Amino acid sequence: MNRKLIAITGGIGSGKSVVSRILRIMGYEVYDSDSRAKALMDADELIKQRLASDIAREVIDDAGAIDRQLLSQIVFADAAMLARLNAIVHEAVRRDIMRWQEIVGDEVAFVETALLFQSGLNRIVDAEWRVDAPEALRIERVMLRNSLSREQVAARIASQAYTPAPGEPEPPCRMILNDGIEPLLPQILAAVEAL
Repeated sequence: MNRKLIAITGGIGSGKSVVSRILRIMGYEVYDSDSRAKALMDADELIKQRLASDIAREVIDDAGAIDRQLLSQIVFADAAMLARLNAIVHEAVRRDIMRWQEIVGDEVAFVETALLFQSGLNRIVDAEWRVDAPEALRIERVMLRNSLSREQVAARIASQAYTPAPGEPEPPCRMILNDGIEPLLPQILAAVEAL
């Protein structure tokens, strides 16, 4: 069977999760990179050790749990620390996706990720569906959803900005606009039809 793995991408507040929910309702399997990364981090003692040694000892509390608020404050304020965190987590996520895809076994499956190139997922997916929305709308969505300040959201948006290096594999990309004006469902149906 010729399986396809499609990345659902887009920056914070773009609406990746909305697209993923619609695909799940349609019967497709969708791997949520953020939630799986958190689960892997919580379950893997080696990851926790590396967070303590490479980021800051204080991000692991006395009970051995990750202090996510402190970790977020550190990595979203320092690009080098964010790169360290990504290096620690992304390899484990890629391995997990490959196992998941074998278990699911579907002809078409999806992986939701904000960091296609930074995570190396561009090397294992067959195509990208990039969800986009105006930045002002993205900021408002995240401020409401996460109770963050405008400055905190802007910092997270900036931390996700990335230009692929020359020669970096770029999967074919289809844009999906989630601006609250253009209907979303017809765009998803057209994208599925084109698979």
